[in-house]
Amino acid sequence: MKVSIIGGGGRVGSNAAFALQCAGLVSEIHLLDANEQMAQGEALDLLHGTSVSGDQKIYAGGYDKCADADLICITAGLRRKPDESRLDLINRNVTLFRQILESLKGAGLKKDAILFIVSNPVDVLTRLAIDFLKWNPSKVIGLGTQLDTARFRSLIALETGLPPSQIAALILGEHGDSMVPIWSSATAAGVSLIKLPDFGSNVQTKVFERTKTSGAECIKLKGGAGWAVGLTIAEVIHVIALNQPQILPVSTQLSGEYGIRGTCTSLPTLLGRSGVLKRYEVELWPREVSGIVNGAKQLDTTYAQIK
Repeated sequence: MKVSIIGGGGRVGSNAAFALQCAGLVSEIHLLDANEQMAQGEALDLLHGTSVSGDQKIYAGGYDKCADADLICITAGLRRKPDESRLDLINRNVTLFRQILESLKGAGLKKDAILFIVSNPVDVLTRLAIDFLKWNPSKVIGLGTQLDTARFRSLIALETGLPPSQIAALILGEHGDSMVPIWSSATAAGVSLIKLPDFGSNVQTKVFERTKTSGAECIKLKGGAGWAVGLTIAEVIHVIALNQPQILPVSTQLSGEYGIRGTCTSLPTLLGRSGVLKRYEVELWPREVSGIVNGAKQLDTTYAQIK
């Protein structure tokens, strides 16, 4: 599989490329960035490791190199300020994103190419990609709450002292201020988390609040997140590359789940080589459903303002 990373010279794009290189599951990685020299430098640095990590082709290039890509991952975007919500980015990022989509249109993409949106606000931009390019919605995926879910699980593990790999918990809905923690199905090695001693509502609130502000915390401490988001990007791409379907909390365009239609937001979604295979409208607590529905309404309002 060939993967093109737009924004590959930046922190998130280069970290994603490194995660893909280390796993050795994609055959070709193309880095593209407005800063061509940075993309070339990252590609060269990664290339130097190919004798250790595997025999992938890794190089930098323009939009013409996207024409034969199986998956285009868009990470380019303006950085979020520490006190800025992801939705506030809409006014600064939409113009840039439209320029990227116009360039992709001009490149002549493969008809079955998958578009994987990471740039924020990811739910709004995922929907914009579908509408602007008139692309098959089953082949347009946003990272959504995949990253939030990874952070959530890791912070639960940190709080409880349990192994992170044994934590199964989800964040669904908007990747942003209205994200919803799904405590109703959260478990540790199959045991309900909310039934564990010393994991009451106060601790739950503490963990979720830190999850929700983790992006801003990384920005404050080191200028921006990179490694965890790179790993979660690779997790999604590997499911597609290997055609080993998995259920992941990614953002896709809903078609009636929980009464939501047209909005791109995160639900448990079965992904495979062809993209979205199925979404699951699972039984949740009423307040969890309300949170997802209300978040979708906020996203619709925002999206209407950019059209």
